[in-house]
Amino acid sequence: MRACLTGIQLEHKQVARGVLTVGAFVLLAKLIAMVKEMAVAWRYGTDPIVDAYLFVFNLIQYPANIWSGVIGVVLVPFAIRLRHITPHDLATFRAELLGASIITAGVLGVVAWLVIPWLVQQPWIGLAVEQVALAIAIVAPAAAILAVSVLSAVWAAWTMAGNRHINTLLEATPALMILLGVLVLGGPNTLMWATLVGFVLQAVLLLLGVKARGDVELPSFVLSSPHWHSFLSGLGVLLLSQSLIGALGLVDHLFAARLGVGAISSLGYADRVLSLILTLGATTVGRALLPVLSRAHMQSKNGIGQIAFQWAFILGSIGLAVAIVGISLAPTGVEVLFQRGRFTAEDTRQVAEVLRYSLVRVPFYFTSLVLVYALFSQGRQRVVAVVTALGVMVKFLLALVLVPVLGLGGLVLATAGVYLTTSASYAWLLHMDDASLNRRPSSDR
Repeated sequence: MRACLTGIQLEHKQVARGVLTVGAFVLLAKLIAMVKEMAVAWRYGTDPIVDAYLFVFNLIQYPANIWSGVIGVVLVPFAIRLRHITPHDLATFRAELLGASIITAGVLGVVAWLVIPWLVQQPWIGLAVEQVALAIAIVAPAAAILAVSVLSAVWAAWTMAGNRHINTLLEATPALMILLGVLVLGGPNTLMWATLVGFVLQAVLLLLGVKARGDVELPSFVLSSPHWHSFLSGLGVLLLSQSLIGALGLVDHLFAARLGVGAISSLGYADRVLSLILTLGATTVGRALLPVLSRAHMQSKNGIGQIAFQWAFILGSIGLAVAIVGISLAPTGVEVLFQRGRFTAEDTRQVAEVLRYSLVRVPFYFTSLVLVYALFSQGRQRVVAVVTALGVMVKFLLALVLVPVLGLGGLVLATAGVYLTTSASYAWLLHMDDASLNRRPSSDR
């Protein structure tokens, strides 16, 4: 019993240490991103330029975010197990994974370059003529961003697998380049081209980092490693899960496009403020907690529910406090951050209203985040996919009811319903899992 308690205390210390390290990096990166948003608001306001940029950027970020989320969640615990069981196979697997990623990056980039111009012109999308023209003009750099993002995600995952967190700080590189581009140039296509420069620089710095640690090989375009079956068995189900949860943001922008010029921009500004909170929690908790939970799952026979529930309660309580304070301060915060230049008082009112509704999701998001990482560390991707599908159904049902009444506010409030549903489902699954383990005779553990 004493050894078990000592192990749990050690895992908590590792989580806390990782939270502080990653949290510092995330906070710095998000502060840079927020300054960038302030510059964009000053330069463009809710101009159709911002609508077009956000619409196209979110289209290409949909597959990029799916890939990044999947490769990080699957590769980190997989690499830890592989390093523990058969470390001599790591080099071959890394080379083949890089080769597969290069092919994936090329295919996705070409598809985006061909499909997006056709897509933005479709009447059912709801973009205005000016927005369509602006969107088509930035398709080429957007497609390149998608390709680069795929490779960056792989190198970032290897960085996390080595229990290093510098990749978190490097995520500020695109925002820094956009900030410089907006301040110095400010043309209609500056946002996307500056974004491309930032993503390329981020990829180069990540590559140099993993190369310095000896965690990168020349790409191999054959799949000869015996570990591919194990890796892909978790990847496929998680791809489906991430595709579903990623579609929530994509659907938000499709809904917003039909609510008139400026709606996408208003949603985007509110999302940027909210992301300062959510990303701080998601990146900090995920990158600090997943490696620790993965090791705890391998070493413990008593389940990891105790660690997960304690951190879910802590983060959920913090999220509730943040939501309460944020709802009261939203108008003042938006005004201080954005109301200057072409960003008017009416823009402030609209963005603040959306932000208030968005903040409702914060405590449920934090709780769901901790619990889902606990399930990922156990390799239960199929269970997560089922719960995610349930969450998507909740989103659509709530959106159909709330959007006609509350507009953008109803759209983001529906997302809060998703995280309430998923956090409750994950908690029940972990509780049942730990209860099952505790019922077993000690000799069977």
